[in-house]
This record gives sequence, C-alpha cells and structure tokens, in this order.
Amino acid sequence: MIDPDEVERLLGDLESDRVERTEAVKDSTKFCKAICAFANDMPGHALPGYLCIGVDKHGKPTAAPVDERLLEALASHRSNGQIIPMPRMEVAKVDYQGVPIAVVKVEPSDLPPVRYHMQTWIRVGPSARLATQEEERRLTERRVDRARTWDLQACVGSSVDDLAIELFRLTYLPQAVSRQVVEENGRPIEEQLGSLRFYHKPLDAPTNGAILLFGKDPESFVPGAYVQYVRYAGESQATEVVVERRFGGDLLQVMRGLDQLAKDIAGARPVRLANLSETIVQDYPEMALHELLMNAVIHRNYDNSTTPISINQFSDRIEIQNPGSLFGDLSRRQFPNGVSYRNPLLAEAAKTLGFVNRFGRGIAVAQQELVRNGSPALDYVVGDNHMLMILRKHL
Repeated sequence: MIDPDEVERLLGDLESDRVERTEAVKDSTKFCKAICAFANDMPGHALPGYLCIGVDKHGKPTAAPVDERLLEALASHRSNGQIIPMPRMEVAKVDYQGVPIAVVKVEPSDLPPVRYHMQTWIRVGPSARLATQEEERRLTERRVDRARTWDLQACVGSSVDDLAIELFRLTYLPQAVSRQVVEENGRPIEEQLGSLRFYHKPLDAPTNGAILLFGKDPESFVPGAYVQYVRYAGESQATEVVVERRFGGDLLQVMRGLDQLAKDIAGARPVRLANLSETIVQDYPEMALHELLMNAVIHRNYDNSTTPISINQFSDRIEIQNPGSLFGDLSRRQFPNGVSYRNPLLAEAAKTLGFVNRFGRGIAVAQQELVRNGSPALDYVVGDNHMLMILRKHL
C-alpha cells in the first residue's frame, strides 16, 4: 500500500533521490524512465521510489487533473512490455496538502538491470540518466539469487560452447538493447549474456533460459522441450491419425513453427449470412491459437519434466495441454485473470522477439478473438500438474 505520510515526507525532502516530481500528466516517456530508474535502485537503498504526478519541482501541488484515466494509463506501464523485466509497482491517488496527486510506488527489482525501450535508466540524485557499462555490470551482479526461477538458474554442466552465439548476437541482442549499446559493446560474451540474465556468473554457466532460447541442442539438457502436434480424423484419439508433426530446436525456432501452425489450422472460410451476403469466419481464430500456443511455451514446467506440450486436433475441437499447473500464489479462483510467471525470462524473451504484445494478456486476447469470430467460449482444465485449453470448432 502507498503510505501518504511517506509520500509527504519525501516530497518535502528536495534532496531525496527516491522521489520524482513532475507537473506533466501525459509525458509517458518521462514516467517510464523514472519507473525504470527506481526499479534499478542504483544507489542501493533497497527501498521503493515514488513518481509523483501533479507536483512542481519545489514540492508544491499543481492541482493537475487526476482521474481514473490517468491512473489506468500509469498502471499500464507495468505490463505493456516497454519496461523489461516487468516492474513491481502500485498506482494510487493520494491527498497531498489538500490536493489530489497521482503516485506510482516502484519497488527495487530482484532482476536488474531493468530496461525501458532497450536502455537501462538509473537514478543519479534528482534525475534519471542512462547507465554506463560499469553501472550495468554492477546491477547485474546485484541480483537476488533466492528470487531465481528455473529459467534464471544455471544450467549445470553446460557452457557457452553449447549456445549458438550468433543466434544471440544477430537475432536477440539487437532487439533487446539499443543500437548504441550494441555498437559500443566490447565486453566478453559471458558479460553480454549476463546483462540479459542468460549467464550465471557464480556457477560460470548459461542459464536454463539461455539453453532453451539459444542452445544448439536444448533437448540434451531439457528432454521435454518440444511440442507434439497430432491431427485425428474423428473426435477421439482412437480415430485415425491424419497428420503428425514435432516442433523442436531452440525456442525461437519452436515459436516460429507454432506461429505458422496457427495460420495453417485456423481454417478460414466464407459463411453466408441471412441477408445473403458473405463473411469470413475461421474454424479456430488464428490469433486465439497463437496466444494460447505462446502461453503454453512460456508458462509450462520445464524443470525435471520429460513431457512435451501436446496439441491434439480433433474433428470438433483443438486441445492444447502443457505440463505444469498454476505457479506460485496464483489460485484457481484467480485464474485466468491473475498472473504469476513460472518462467519470467522466457516471457520477456517472447515479448522482445515480438511473439507476444503485452504481459499477462494471452488468455484474455484468445477469449476476445473467440467472441469476435462467433466461436464457442474457451474451455480450460486446471489440473494438479497440467493445464488444458480447449477450443471448439466454429460450426
């Protein structure tokens, strides 16, 4: 919760580097730079920073309009994918000297460096600026090991030789950091990987996420890291197998293959309306398929699992099943509206590579696309150790 007394105390301290004051209410670039800088916590306060909108540089309220639209716009910066990894933050309207202001409380990240538009912003005194390479290195070394999810842990027994380094350098790096940083980057490959959470320096090994994304042979380390697609002639697995495909290799290759699969099995066709005009519908909306397939790849359990993601297409439905149930403190009651990332590094990579547009919106987008197509609603089963998504054919 945001403490109004703490906000008032910080606003009164004009020397504090834990508060950003701004009169602007529409400068999203400035807001995001401030959020990014507070999340990086370069001074090492281990305390939250506060972005206060509607306050001048002297700490006086400006009576700027603070409405629900502004608060929603500020909250959207958490999950729109422009700040990576996703910051921990709260947004609220706070009464300050009898005037409402908008406040964004940003917690220090356990996974720095945090980037906005591929650049690392830090707080230096009362303003934000770009981090130097040395400052990025210090942020990288500050990570909290106890917060590491499986994809951020070291892949013990692997080395840089197990990675297709050119795939990282030519495909991922230019989309993850700014061109200026890439051009100035003379650091060893281990440091380049480490700055993006793909290398575990204490154990001198790539992370599991790096092996999945850039590994020459990911399945040698993660046996279940592939997707099995089967199309059946009828409504059960007892019927004839018509098509069978396997999607393996590095995760970029897998996601590209699944993206094409969604196009291939969407089944667009014309349907005559009551007024004798025609409209195009799909057996299964391509975008819904895409979002659910990416969700399966991002959220599945890879740890000690030899089970692949399975996609079974029957004559009347498609079933997408992945190993691993709900993660962390996400409950069945909260699903599918809540979000808890089992593999935050993979989610970040999917966003960076353009396979998802926003964090935590996959199922919502799929449901929206099904409604738009006139399809039956999405069914899902939350098992003890698996998730099953069921899309029924548009008739």
